[in-house]
Formats: sequence, C-alpha cells, structure tokens
Amino acid sequence: MAMNWSVFTTRAIYGLTFAAIMAAGFLYSYWSFLLLFTIVHAGGWREYLKLNEKIYTTEFNLNLKLGLIILGFAVMLYVPIISARLFANTVITKTWFIGSFEFSPHFILLTTGTLLTMAGTLQQKVINLKAYLAAFLGLLYISLSFGLLLDLYRPVTIVDGENSWLSPAFFLPLTILSSIWVNDTMAYIVGSFIGKTPFSKISPKKTWEGTIGGAILAVAAIGLLFPLLFFKNQLDNLYPVLITISAIAAVAGTVGDLLESKLKRMANIKDSGMMMPGHGGFLDRFDSLLIAVPCVWIFVRLFL
Repeated sequence: MAMNWSVFTTRAIYGLTFAAIMAAGFLYSYWSFLLLFTIVHAGGWREYLKLNEKIYTTEFNLNLKLGLIILGFAVMLYVPIISARLFANTVITKTWFIGSFEFSPHFILLTTGTLLTMAGTLQQKVINLKAYLAAFLGLLYISLSFGLLLDLYRPVTIVDGENSWLSPAFFLPLTILSSIWVNDTMAYIVGSFIGKTPFSKISPKKTWEGTIGGAILAVAAIGLLFPLLFFKNQLDNLYPVLITISAIAAVAGTVGDLLESKLKRMANIKDSGMMMPGHGGFLDRFDSLLIAVPCVWIFVRLFL
C-alpha cells in the first residue's frame, strides 16, 4: 500500500486541530472533560443509530432516538457512581456528581430517557426486532465505555516500594488515547511503506506489517519514551504500568477499529459521519477507544 501524501497531509492538519481540542478538554478540568465526551457521546449515538437504520433497512422514530441518547447519557453518568460503590475503598472525586443516587440529575435523565424510549417504541410503525435490539446494544458499546472512561478520570496512586506517586486525574484517559493515536498513525505509516500481507477482509487496507509495527511503536513511545520526557523523576514502577496500558490499548483498539469497519461494511458506507475531512465521523475517530477503555479499566481495577 503506497503512501498517499495528499490524504496524509489532510489527515495531519485536521488531526492536529482535533488533538488541540481534545487536549483542552482533557487537561483543563473535570467539567471540560465531561463536556467533551458529552458531545462525543451524542455524536457517536447519532451515527450508531444511522448505521443500524442502513443495516436493517428501517427508520427509528425520533422519540426513540432521543430517548436512547438521553438514556445512554444517564448510563454514562451513573457508571462512575456505581463503580465507586462497588469499590468502596477507592477515593473518588465527586466534582461532577450532584445529589444522591436515588434522586439526582442523573435519575431525571434516566427517567426522561426511559419515557421517551417507550413513547418512541409505541409510535414506531413497524418494529424490526433485530434493529431494535442492535440499537439498545449501544448502551453497552457506547455509553458504558464512555462511563468507564469517566471513572478512569481520577488520580491514581502508583506504589514502588516505600515510595508512591499520585497521578493527575487525566493521566489514565490521556495515556489510553495517546496509545491509540500513536498506534493508528504508526500502523498507517508502516503499512504504507512496507505493508504487503492483508490483515483482515473486514478492512482490506490494513496489513499485518502495519498492525504489528503500530503496536510495537505505540508501546515504545508511550511505555518508554513518554515517561522519559514527562515523568523522568517519577517512579521506576511507572514503566510497567505504561507499557501494559499502551499494549492493551493498541491491541484492543485494533479490535475496536475492525468492529466498526464491520458495521460500516454491513451498512455499505465508507465513513460513519463527516465530523471533519480526512477523519470521518465520531465513531470513526473513537471506535478504538470504545473497546480499549473497558479492557484498560479491568486492568486498572484489578492491578492498580
């Protein structure tokens, strides 16, 4: 696969702009992070429902669509609260969470989303059961994943013998996202220059050389170079943590990319949307994150 410099330049320019917006959302505050992924969550749901309409040749009622998006948003906000209760020994910053579990803005969203979903279902002229069930899977595919990402947006104490280091709140989400971006970029570049062996029929442009090269370079950049540049005075124990997270994100991210590619092939479309030139839609940009986040979350909860 030869390098297309025009496509690469377009992707690079818009990619840098996109990276600046993402960095501001990640680094400024809890609220900017929540606002950023509220927008991404809504955009991802909109595209996901459109994909299912094309795949199953149906049309969802507007109230059903709005209900699922609001219901998904409520699920996304509830995940960190439930996680905090399940892992009672973990200190969770409650910056975003106002009110009790029983009656709160989250509960109001949950109720509103449920009522709209029920109304939309009753107003649906024809219910395609497969399409209906696939739409509800978005609660796991999109909302649960972003909810787990919100749960990871918190300080983590990493211990090395008698020493310990309290990470900034954005540390884990930024590490995951950086790993995915490096993996995707390096896989594209390596595959363009030396890629010869097709990786999957789902995504014909992917090659084994690019996939393996991207994963190795992602681990090298995030697991080894990243701490040397930004955390050189911190714990030696930071290296195995970053190496593991970057490896999980690279592998799981590739699975996420293939999953979304499969959905697009089933819908017979090239991009899930048009968020920006050269990068497609919200799902095209965050498909890897949707699978990588749950995998990293499990690692963090079990071992950190």
